[in-house]
Amino acid sequence: VQLVESGGGSVQAGGSLRLSCAASGYTYNTMCMGWFRQRPGKDREGLAVLWIGGATTTYADSVKGRFIITRDKTKDLVYLQMNSLKPEDTAMYYCATRRPKTAGLLNAPSYDYWGQGTQVTVS
Repeated sequence: VQLVESGGGSVQAGGSLRLSCAASGYTYNTMCMGWFRQRPGKDREGLAVLWIGGATTTYADSVKGRFIITRDKTKDLVYLQMNSLKPEDTAMYYCATRRPKTAGLLNAPSYDYWGQGTQVTVS
């Protein structure tokens, strides 16, 4: 499984960014894809997860109503649309995937495959 993020950058507070994750080498209907972030000195936190087979989504309270996770089946891409960005959203953002497990969908350590990350800075 390979995951490659892109789309990070610098933006002013209140602005928007869209992150992309190019995925390959996994079985569509048995995986879930998620976006996570890690702020300096903090643990990696789950933000938004898409269950590929059922197209259901789960969001962390900190981003609910501001971030949206979607998927483009034709291009093997998963997006994270981030709106109303705040300075506290500044972090390295990662996409990740795993097979079905009993751990919660936003539980970062339960994910098996990770991209290299893309930096988002909000000022």
